[in-house]
Amino acid sequence: MESKRQQKVSSLLQQELAAVFQRDLPHLFPGLAPGISTVRVSPDLGVARVYLSQLLVKEGSGEATLALVRDNQKVVRQALAKRIRQQLRIVPDLVFFLDDSAAYAAKMDQVFGQLSIPDPESEADEQPGEAAPKRPKLFADDENE
Repeated sequence: MESKRQQKVSSLLQQELAAVFQRDLPHLFPGLAPGISTVRVSPDLGVARVYLSQLLVKEGSGEATLALVRDNQKVVRQALAKRIRQQLRIVPDLVFFLDDSAAYAAKMDQVFGQLSIPDPESEADEQPGEAAPKRPKLFADDENE
């Protein structure tokens, strides 16, 4: 579990990194809009794991975006340092990862959409000779039914 300090630093880094990508360094990422989905900071605040979301980017270009961000990691860290120099004493090392949770959610949504679940009421209509099983009596109110 993260401490309150880690949570505050994570939130600050997420906001400022988004501003760096959108306002300070858009020329380094032409046609790409890497968004920051999550930032996790180590307990000593020395390393920040930054997860880039690719919601607005075409499929397959996520790895290219990640490679481009990693190539310009030093420039991104310097731009971040200019923005947070008043709040943090040491700028954490940035480690970038691709956040695939949106793609995973879309895949799971597709899998659930392909499932065919029979309606329990239609099964009871198909077998008229059998009576529906009785529910066990768990509470005193069940006796009145």
